[in-house]
Amino acid sequence: MRIDCAWEAPEAVTADVAIVGSGAAGQSAARRLLARGCSVVLIESGGLDHHDTTADFNRGEIVGHEYHPLEHSRLRFFGGTTAIWGGRVAEYDAIDFERRDWVPHSGWPFGPAEIHDYLAEARALLGVDGVDTGRLPRPPLLQRLSSEELAVRWWCFDPAFDRFTIDRAEDLQDDPRCTLLLHATVREIVLEADAGSVERLDIRTPSGRSIDIRARHYLLAAGGIENPRILLASNSIAPAGVGNSYDLVGRYFMEHPHARGGRIVGTADWRWLASFAKRKVNGVEVSPALTPAEALQRREGLLNTALTIAVRQPEGGSHPIAKRAYLHVKHRTAPTRQGRSLWKMTKHLVRGYTGLTGPFHPWLMKRINRLDLALVVRAEQAPNPDSRVRLSDQKDAVGMPRVALDWRLSSLDVDSVVGLVDAVGRESRRLDLGVVEPAAWLKDGEKRWTSDELVSAHPIGGFHHMGTTRMATDPRRGVTDGWGRVHGLPNLHIAGSSLFPTAGWANPTLMILALALRTADRIAEELQSAAVPKLSRTGSDGTTG
Repeated sequence: MRIDCAWEAPEAVTADVAIVGSGAAGQSAARRLLARGCSVVLIESGGLDHHDTTADFNRGEIVGHEYHPLEHSRLRFFGGTTAIWGGRVAEYDAIDFERRDWVPHSGWPFGPAEIHDYLAEARALLGVDGVDTGRLPRPPLLQRLSSEELAVRWWCFDPAFDRFTIDRAEDLQDDPRCTLLLHATVREIVLEADAGSVERLDIRTPSGRSIDIRARHYLLAAGGIENPRILLASNSIAPAGVGNSYDLVGRYFMEHPHARGGRIVGTADWRWLASFAKRKVNGVEVSPALTPAEALQRREGLLNTALTIAVRQPEGGSHPIAKRAYLHVKHRTAPTRQGRSLWKMTKHLVRGYTGLTGPFHPWLMKRINRLDLALVVRAEQAPNPDSRVRLSDQKDAVGMPRVALDWRLSSLDVDSVVGLVDAVGRESRRLDLGVVEPAAWLKDGEKRWTSDELVSAHPIGGFHHMGTTRMATDPRRGVTDGWGRVHGLPNLHIAGSSLFPTAGWANPTLMILALALRTADRIAEELQSAAVPKLSRTGSDGTTG
C-alpha cells in the first residue's frame, strides 16, 4: 500500500521493520525482508518526483574543501540519487578490506569471502551478472603492463537507467505486508528511556503532523550525509545523538575525488584510446581502469586509486560548445521526470555515437583540436576523522538541523595519485608508449588536492558519500558492528555506503546492495527466532497492532 502523507497521513504505523530511505539500499532490504515473511514500512521523505520544496531539505553548508552544493549532490524522492546514477558497477579488491599499516583507520570487520555470495546477488540485481570481470581478456596494450606496477580493473555498466524508480516498484506497492509512506520525514529516532533500544520514529508530514512509527527493528538507509544527520539530531534521550557515545557519528566522511593526473605525450595515442574504449560483453558495456598493483601499494604506501586515459581539453582550456550544452542539460536541468528523460535521451545519444565510433572520434578530435591524452583520476580517499558531517545552527522546514560538510583531504590522498602517475610513466617509457607529464598540482610541495572541471562531468567527486557511520568491531572505532547494527542498540541497523571503513577504488553501489541484503537477512533471522507475536500492519486510519 502506498500512502502520500502530503494528502493523508495515519496517526501511527507498525511493522516488523521500519526502513528509512527508498534508494537502492532501502528498496533492496525491503524486498529481501518481505521475501522472508516480514512486514515492512518503507519511509521516504520525498514524493514520486523531484520538487524544489522537498529538495530544500538537502541544503547545507560547505565549510571544508570545495564540494558540490549539497542540494544537488543527492536527490530526495522515491529511488533517491540512483534516479540519475551513471550505472558504474565494480567490485572492491581484497586489499581494500585489509588493515593497511600505511592507511590509518583502515580495515573492515570482515573479509571478501564473507560478502562474496551477496556481491553475486547484487550483480544480478544490477543486470551485470553475465560478465565475469575477473576473466575478461585485457586489451593487447594492457596485457604488456607489469603486474608489479599496475593492475587492470573493470567497470560494468547497468543497462537500466531507472532500476530503482517508482515505475519498477509495483511489487512493493502491491505487497500487502508493505506500507510505502511518501512525504514522511524523520524528525527523530526516539530511544527508550534507558537509551538501550529504539522505541519509535517521530515522522513529520509537509503540514507538520506527526506520525508515530513503531517496529521491532529499524533500518536507516538514507545516505552517507542524511544517516549521520538523523542520528546526531536524535538527541532527546542521548544528548550527543544516537550511536554517538564516542563522537564518531559523521566523522570519516569520504568521497572518490576526481582530478587531472597529467598527460601522455607521444605517438601511441590510438593504442591507448583503443585500450580504454568501452566494449560490450554478453550485452553489457564494460570499461577498464588502471590501479596501482597490490605489490606497488604495499611497497610505496599508496591508496587504491584508479585512473583512465582519455582525450580532454588541456589545462586552462575550455569545453567546446557541444560539450557545454551537454553539461548544461546534465547539471542545470531540474531532475524532474521530464528533466531526467531529457538527460537519459542525451546520454543514450552519446552512448550510441561513441559505441559506433569507438576510439576514432576522440583520436580525431585530439589531432584536429590539439587536445591532451589525459590521465583522468578517480581516487581512493584515506579515512580521516577530521573530515566530517556535523549539524549547523540552521533548521529546515520540519525543524531538523541542517548539515555542515567539512570535507578534508590529506597528503596521503595526493601522494597516492603521484605514485600511480609515476607508475604509469615508468611503464609508458618501458613500452615506448610516450612520456607522462604529471599535472602541475602533483608537483606542488603544498600537496593540496586540485580539481579540474575539464576532466569529468563531475569534476569534484562522484557523489559517493561514505564512511560517516563506519563499521568496526570496537565501538571506540566505529558506529556500527560488522552487520551494520549500531553499537549498544540491538534493534537499530544502518545500510548504505556510510558503513564503509575505507573507500577503495570502486563505485559503491554494488557493495551498498550486498551489505543491505546481508543486513536484511540478519534482521529477518532475528525476527524469525524471536518467540513473540508479529506486529500488525496499519491502515491509513492509524490503527495499531
